[in-house]
Amino acid sequence: MSVQIVFVHGIRTSATMWRSQLAFLEEQGIAATAVDLPGHGTRMAEDFTLHEALHTIDAAVRDAATRGPVLLVGHSMGGLLSLAYVGGAQTPQVAGLIAASCTSLPRGAGLAAYRVIARAVDRLPDRGMWLTERILEATIPEETRSDFAAGGYALDTQDTALRNLSALDLATAVGRIRVPLWFVNGQWDQLRVNEALFQRLAPHAELIIVPRTTHLVTAMRPQIFNAVVRLAVATIDARLTAPETEPGPATEPGPEPDGDPGSDERAVAPER
Repeated sequence: MSVQIVFVHGIRTSATMWRSQLAFLEEQGIAATAVDLPGHGTRMAEDFTLHEALHTIDAAVRDAATRGPVLLVGHSMGGLLSLAYVGGAQTPQVAGLIAASCTSLPRGAGLAAYRVIARAVDRLPDRGMWLTERILEATIPEETRSDFAAGGYALDTQDTALRNLSALDLATAVGRIRVPLWFVNGQWDQLRVNEALFQRLAPHAELIIVPRTTHLVTAMRPQIFNAVVRLAVATIDARLTAPETEPGPATEPGPEPDGDPGSDERAVAPER
């Protein structure tokens, strides 16, 4: 069974943001699908709720898992939701996770400031579209520049989605994740603020920083991001084909270390 990939988009955009990745994977013969979250893309008329957003991811993962091990890939809001999903109380059928541009806890002063800025931009005469287009022209290659807007912008959903994200217990969720995990951030990404915390919570995770790249890392440097996806697929394939080792002889347990063994990060880090 071959690896199946499920992509989850960020706030305001839609499944179309993954067009470069989907085209690359099609050339590689790797099955992939991109979902639209409620209130976004083809589901623009729906209300955004955490329950429906997580259900959307779960339905896509369950469907893909009937055909092979699942690699879940999320960007920004999609990355936060994917972390919450994989690290939930019910362990889902996910073999690996790429969480891009999302190493920030969506709460407190940072989230409040983000919402204030988003509301201010939304009050502009064109709801900030002129500014958005100028930023994309200045930072995104022409071949991927239209991907974020192709499915429409979920302007009416943005503030509701941001408010909902504050209910996620990401610190607990990230600490529960045991599958291969990659954090991918642009060098100049504003959502790197809790990067060190996320690394401490998931010490087995790989952190990849893409130079000279902002928050829109998937479109700014699509070749690099595609290479990370290919690496994740190869990692999952290798784990599936690795021969099982014979159990060694039983040994007497050693003395307990001083203090609470559960507090040692190494005690919860899975073997590579």
